[in-house]
Amino acid sequence: MSRTYSPREMLEKLISFNTVSDQSNLALIAFVEDYLAGWGVPSRRVPDPTGQKAALHARIGPDADGGTVLSAHTDVVPVAGQNWSHDPFTAWADNGRLYGRGAADMKGFAATVLAKVPDFLSADLQVPVHIALSYDEETGCDGARRLIPEMLKQGPRPATVIVGEPTLMKVVTGHKGIVVLRTSITGHPVHSSQLHRGVSAISVAAKLIGWLDARTAENRAKADPDCPFEPPYTTLHCGTISGGQAHNITAQHCEFVTDIRLLPGDSASDWVAAYRAFIEDNVLPGVKAVSENCRIDISELANVPGLEEEAEGLAEPIARRLTGDNGRHVVVYATEGGLFQSHGLSTVVCGPGSIDQAHQPDEFIALDQLDRCAAFLDRLLMGMSRIAG
Repeated sequence: MSRTYSPREMLEKLISFNTVSDQSNLALIAFVEDYLAGWGVPSRRVPDPTGQKAALHARIGPDADGGTVLSAHTDVVPVAGQNWSHDPFTAWADNGRLYGRGAADMKGFAATVLAKVPDFLSADLQVPVHIALSYDEETGCDGARRLIPEMLKQGPRPATVIVGEPTLMKVVTGHKGIVVLRTSITGHPVHSSQLHRGVSAISVAAKLIGWLDARTAENRAKADPDCPFEPPYTTLHCGTISGGQAHNITAQHCEFVTDIRLLPGDSASDWVAAYRAFIEDNVLPGVKAVSENCRIDISELANVPGLEEEAEGLAEPIARRLTGDNGRHVVVYATEGGLFQSHGLSTVVCGPGSIDQAHQPDEFIALDQLDRCAAFLDRLLMGMSRIAG
């Protein structure tokens, strides 16, 4: 039998694994596998194509449809370049807070769920609890994209999903989606005194970025004042750009990365198609008239759907009953919730800690948030045990 952990002890253990997205998460996954196996709980890995990362799925309770998925990602963002006061992968406590990379985003939820495994096992569950741990959420949700279909293919089918991103245990019922695009431009270099003979890749990039900014301005102008999101419209934003060789040469190369933050219900494919159409119809003909070697290439780096508010979903009333939270909460950052929902699973986002601490140096979670999450899970178990009782 595995040892028991408090949520704090389990969080300290999870923080000790360096699972920055460019690192393997297999050591953490192996620890969780061994911990679950010690309690007699089988689990199943879903590896990435390289074999260096894996998601994990475990089920506790009857082999029956229904029940709830408790979902968390195991990866964390980098610490390089941040001014940490202690080793970010050795948890430390101070003034009612536990510090360390991932404490809030989102190992706090994963730790509380895992610490509750003995309670899951001792409960008279009438429907199962699913534990779903993913990888690479921070870089595009690739882990959940592979995990969810495998989990559903193996069965049984859960009824609801709680994604434990940090919401201060408030019930979040909607979030924006995100598409990340890289635009690479090949121009025609000439001496800048002969500008008319060349194509500056930087100038082309400026035209494209101007188009993106104009679309954001249009969206702002027609935004629905009753939309709960802030800002209440889809945004198109250039975050990084690089290019050029010298001040007196028209740039042969320029590359920039854009994210489109979509209102739930907005079509990512429609926005990308409109961007491509502008390039094909209004930009490429002019640059290719100068040189056939000019190119504009677009690659998609990430595409995560938004979470739509559900009119009659099962997850929201359950989460509201367990938290007592009846407010309307939506967020503009993306989560894996939209992916679960796209597979027909009723989903909310609700977890311990504050998103204000995510990605920050000296990231922390208030210890009373772990207590609130543990109480939330206790109430969830009571409800799942009363169904047939």
